[in-house]
Amino acid sequence: MAASLALVGCSSSNRTKTESTATAERAPDKFTVNLDTSKGPVSIEIYREWAPIGVDRFYQLVKAGFYDGDRFFRIVPNFIVQFGIAADPQVTTRWKTPMADDPVRQHNVRGTLTYAKTSMPNSRTAQMFINLVDNTQSLDSQGFAPIGLVTVGMDAIDHLYAGYGEAPDQGSIEQQGNAYLQNQFPNLDFIKKASIQ
Repeated sequence: MAASLALVGCSSSNRTKTESTATAERAPDKFTVNLDTSKGPVSIEIYREWAPIGVDRFYQLVKAGFYDGDRFFRIVPNFIVQFGIAADPQVTTRWKTPMADDPVRQHNVRGTLTYAKTSMPNSRTAQMFINLVDNTQSLDSQGFAPIGLVTVGMDAIDHLYAGYGEAPDQGSIEQQGNAYLQNQFPNLDFIKKASIQ
């Protein structure tokens, strides 16, 4: 299986439409998301023109506190760092409704923030990854549309705990949240708080 196809965003079952009406909120054309991580501060410039559907969803997720307490649960050296399954399984469930794909307008270069997805169209939900290297050749043609770029703190991203690799099970994280990760993978780094500047 190609590495990029393992960027599983969500299963196609048990999707709900319980998101609040706030999810219709349009994001600004450009804004910064600050991640207070266990390895230090990270700032990401987000550009709506790059991928407006994905940016609007990310804006709503950050405002809702979705990523607070979130673990960096999948780290593939020389490829990506993945996060975006909420600490609380009920919160994950509320945001399971997939959104339409955006066309790829920017390259998946080092430091870009992109939604994880399955190989199926329109499967993005809330999972994200940060490219650790230039993945243009492997990801652009598969429809992975970056929404922003890390401008501060890429050194923190480079030093996230990678000892578990791809071992954490995404289904178990979705069902049990941080309780599963704290019990089985206690050394994972995490986002203390995500905020919009």
